[in-house]
Amino acid sequence: MGMGGGGTGGAVSEINVTPLIDVLLVLLIIFMVIVPVTPHGLDTLIPQPPKTHDDSPPDPNTIVVQIQANGPTTSYKINETAFAKADIEPKLLEIFSTRQNKVMFVKGDPALDFSKVSEVIDFGHQAGVDNIGLITPRVEAGQ
Repeated sequence: MGMGGGGTGGAVSEINVTPLIDVLLVLLIIFMVIVPVTPHGLDTLIPQPPKTHDDSPPDPNTIVVQIQANGPTTSYKINETAFAKADIEPKLLEIFSTRQNKVMFVKGDPALDFSKVSEVIDFGHQAGVDNIGLITPRVEAGQ
């Protein structure tokens, strides 16, 4: 009356899988706890196109820094006012020193290398700008 069931008392040739299943369930629970639930990316702000299509003047509080390729040289504008590259950071410091809403947009010429755009983004960070948005051709077209 042993547990072998056959009554012969010989060795059992079947593998007992119950301990293996227990180990697998414990490993599964451990991996579920270790793996993060959701990866966090960068917080971004995307400029939204205006709701109305009338020809209203742009908001004077919006700061747009434009970088344009003029052949081998590069020109810089802050709200349609031309500036030299060395004067951009002091002007941004002057603009954003008294503002609470520190938002700036950068519009780069598609023919430019992104390093020129990243320099202007760095100028904005050094001026204390909290949110910097990029104006792409699709955003400008309202798509």
